[in-house]
Amino acid sequence: MKEFAFFLPTRKGSERVLNKNTKPFAGIEGGLLYVKIEQLLEVPDIPIYISTNDEVTIEVAKSFKSDRITISLRPENLCSSSTLLSDFIDYVPTIINEEHIIWVHVTEPFIDSKSLLNAIDIYRKNVLINNEYDSLMSCNKIQTFLWDKSNQSFISHDRNIIKWPRSQDLKPIYEINSAIFINSKRNYNLYRDRIGINPYLFELTKLQSIDIDWEDDFILAELLYEATRKI
Repeated sequence: MKEFAFFLPTRKGSERVLNKNTKPFAGIEGGLLYVKIEQLLEVPDIPIYISTNDEVTIEVAKSFKSDRITISLRPENLCSSSTLLSDFIDYVPTIINEEHIIWVHVTEPFIDSKSLLNAIDIYRKNVLINNEYDSLMSCNKIQTFLWDKSNQSFISHDRNIIKWPRSQDLKPIYEINSAIFINSKRNYNLYRDRIGINPYLFELTKLQSIDIDWEDDFILAELLYEATRKI
């Protein structure tokens, strides 16, 4: 596992949910960040790079007292809401020593260590061993009726062939949920992207793919997290 590294970015100044990353979550001090670091540490041996400009993030990360955690102070020009993701992607491989980068976010609390290990195993088999793919990204499989308002037609199927097919017969569409990206530093530098040109689509369940973006998401995720911890 030494050739892999986790990359976990945070920044201060969340706009939709104040202090989203570190405010208490489901009664847990340190919040979503604490939950995510715990999950990452449950995956053996892989170092964790936390890229941040947030003092509270640094305090929470240091509270773990783990030599696997490296805190990288993110340049301020890469910390604003107007920062281009492409510029940040270019920056990531410059701070990581390992060859394969597992990019994760704190806002997906249901991607636990089991899910991460599964994604890594799939990447090893399908990318490193069999060379069938060149990267991995997580997604949600969508098989439902989708309408394009601008064209006044379905996206999900051809209405001229059949007006209302069974939903299970619709062509699957994949929503990228940004929970996990695994890619090599070589590809980062070659394509200037966090995926290659032939990524493996790592499907998540509805629960796993919950992303906290708005206050309602935060409240719902807290309730679900507390409920699933009791199971």
